[in-house]
Amino acid sequence: MPVPLNQAIRVGAYVVRQHLAGRKRYPLVLMLEPLFRCNLACAGCGKIDYPDPILNQRLSVEDCLAAADECGAPVVAIAGGEPLLHKEMPQIVEGLLARGKFIYLCTNALLLEKKLDQYKPHKNFAWDVHLDGDRDMHDHSVSQGGVYDRAVAAIKAAKARGFRVCVNTTLFDTAEPARVAAFMDETVKLGLDGVMISPGYAYERAPDQQHFLNRRKSKELFREIFRRGQGRGWKFNQSALFLDFLAGNQRYLCTPWGKPTRNVFGWQRPCYLLGEGYAKTFTELMETTDWDQYGTGNYEKCADCMVHSGYEATAVMDAVRNPLKHMRIALRGPRTEGAMAPDISLANQRPADYVFNRHVQERMAQLHAKPEPVDAAD
Repeated sequence: MPVPLNQAIRVGAYVVRQHLAGRKRYPLVLMLEPLFRCNLACAGCGKIDYPDPILNQRLSVEDCLAAADECGAPVVAIAGGEPLLHKEMPQIVEGLLARGKFIYLCTNALLLEKKLDQYKPHKNFAWDVHLDGDRDMHDHSVSQGGVYDRAVAAIKAAKARGFRVCVNTTLFDTAEPARVAAFMDETVKLGLDGVMISPGYAYERAPDQQHFLNRRKSKELFREIFRRGQGRGWKFNQSALFLDFLAGNQRYLCTPWGKPTRNVFGWQRPCYLLGEGYAKTFTELMETTDWDQYGTGNYEKCADCMVHSGYEATAVMDAVRNPLKHMRIALRGPRTEGAMAPDISLANQRPADYVFNRHVQERMAQLHAKPEPVDAAD
């Protein structure tokens, strides 16, 4: 089972408790971004287009642990930016593990071998290495040669030391099903503990706007990939129902509050992918965000999104409500033939509101009003 049994049981029990308590909205995964700074500049990334004073900001250990306590989600995904640039990342991980959290530390792996001695294998901890396909696919995606080989070397080093290692893979419209299938075979040979796969989200500030997938193309691509994967031992670190959704067989609405984001701006509205505003506290985020304004069919920026950060929580909640359905699809795999589920109409979506520059200006004004903190990075 790619998702560890103890994690599956605890997350499932957590979801059941929320349902029994009558909670309509609750978090599953805290998306923690302690910094935006990165040592790569990927063409499809919309997370690093900030002035240096903002890129120099860091969440402290105390900030990160307080966010986990405030949110209460059982899983924490530490993203960025590149988290391993944060000098206090080992203390952040230790503090989260002491709180019983399941941690996925996302990294491009350029610093991973150098930093391995600062971490210890733990049943609730996994490295989550960014790897967008084979050597040529990945190096093209990150806009730099040689990154794939360094990432694979780091993966092997981490596995040799007993760490759980997963990869996260983002696909664009240049993806070829046969090559993706061959890459998935390679993840099996590497002994990876799971792959988190998703179509790319069309970040408005990403340098490359030409190669994001629309929903129809995403479904067709994943059907072609999954068709090739039958019987090949691929491990996905995702719900079977989310994979079935990617193949066009489930009609899901987005659950943006399922993976709330805390970063240097605050609690991000409405999700990890969209910075449409920020709240000072998690309670404020949950209670004052107009959630019905977002998601496919509601908002133009969400029209083509099928990303795990919005839809994985929907799939997990569906699996808890319908365990036999989940078990059936988990055993047989996603359906790759026949009619797809009806898609969500875009007829009534509201137009996009471009607010990035306003948030940057507000943050820069705040920073100019006080001394800049020391950069907690190497």
